[in-house]
Amino acid sequence: MTVPSDEELHELAGRVGERLREARHRLVTAESCTGGWIAKTVTDLPGSSDWFDCGMVAYSYEAKQAMLGVNPHTLEQEGAVSRETAVEMVSGALVHSGASVAVAVTGIAGPGGGTEDKPVGTVWIAWKGRGGYPRAELFQFAGNREAVRRQTVAAALAGLDAL
Repeated sequence: MTVPSDEELHELAGRVGERLREARHRLVTAESCTGGWIAKTVTDLPGSSDWFDCGMVAYSYEAKQAMLGVNPHTLEQEGAVSRETAVEMVSGALVHSGASVAVAVTGIAGPGGGTEDKPVGTVWIAWKGRGGYPRAELFQFAGNREAVRRQTVAAALAGLDAL
């Protein structure tokens, strides 16, 4: 994936917004490694209040547990950057909001924090509609911290566009 520009992110968010507005859905974001960048991209768009409910930035283990209901056992056994954590984050975002569609991201943006099993650029993204089953996908992005985060925002929005 190439590193998207702000313009490309806003274009993608606009497409997502139109689809959500037409379907009368509202979006919630649960973000770790992006630090609220998905919510910022969405709310940069005029009229996003028609389809955006809220964004939750849960960076620490404690915040993931308190805000999103992530099980402490999941974090201890699988780690914050795992399919299981992403799925619990996306499900918790729906439980703790009035939204009908959710996206969650958790990953290692770098430059530190990577391991042999989970190198810098490892990101899990999960999507879920209220009443549906979550879908999660593993990504391995390249580049510096900003590049990893930009690619994560784009992949998260693209996944919403495909719902």
